[in-house]
Amino acid sequence: MLEKLGLGYEALSAENPGLVMVRLSGYGQTGPYRDRPGFGAIAESMGGLRHITGYPDLPPPRIGISIGNSIAALHGVIGALMALHHKQVNGGKGQVVDVALYEAVFNMMESVVPEYGVYGMVRERTGASLPGIVPSNTYPCRDGSIVIGGNSDSIFKRLMNAIDRADLADDPALASNDGRVPRTQEIDDAIAAWLSTHSIDEALAVLNAADVPAGRIYSVADMFTDPQYIARQMLQRFPWQDGREITLPNVTPKLSETPGETRWLGPQLGEHTDEVLQTLGYDADDIARLRAAKVI
Repeated sequence: MLEKLGLGYEALSAENPGLVMVRLSGYGQTGPYRDRPGFGAIAESMGGLRHITGYPDLPPPRIGISIGNSIAALHGVIGALMALHHKQVNGGKGQVVDVALYEAVFNMMESVVPEYGVYGMVRERTGASLPGIVPSNTYPCRDGSIVIGGNSDSIFKRLMNAIDRADLADDPALASNDGRVPRTQEIDDAIAAWLSTHSIDEALAVLNAADVPAGRIYSVADMFTDPQYIARQMLQRFPWQDGREITLPNVTPKLSETPGETRWLGPQLGEHTDEVLQTLGYDADDIARLRAAKVI
């Protein structure tokens, strides 16, 4: 589309050789799929994320947000920063940052490529557990579920002692992850049995005291009342134009010297219509006629 408008990189860079351009599309600017339309959902599928998401006996679900779009946007930002750094240290030459939605998702797929390339193993859906890392799963308490990451050897030992299973903590066969993987069900059953007699708050109190990574599964309502969110000011309220208040997420990441802030909530619908039309050559009478005809 940029080329059709005469706005290709070559045309723009001829006037400004230091230009950095980010091009974000479904499939990138080259290859046989370059002209296909693409959305985040398609990228999540082609990039491999959907295949490993969900439970093995159910079709792959979507993640609850359009994460493919967000991942691609972050890659665009990273690429632009890299290109700007290159420009500063290499004589001011610009370049194109070519981000494909599916490649941005593919870049987040951890070790699936060497797993298949070396061993021919295709990672499949494993529900809430982390395959090959034991214990790491979602476990039911009396009043809901929590996530526990007992991934390292020392954490596993502390976890087992915390749930009154010193026999498992001291079992030499379970001292490393290689020994725990074949006994995943036994370990998960032990954790689930202990949690079944505790509420979420009770369980987290014990696990936090033992320095075991664990946490509840938050809804957005939980975020609004959580002391950590509140202490770090992650939810900020602003007056809306009609007198109501709106809550917005704060800026992240947090920079010590330039933390960033929300300065403007955006315009009301049509607030800048007259201004935009005037820049296009419409005078006050033209705009009035358009408004009377309900064109604007």
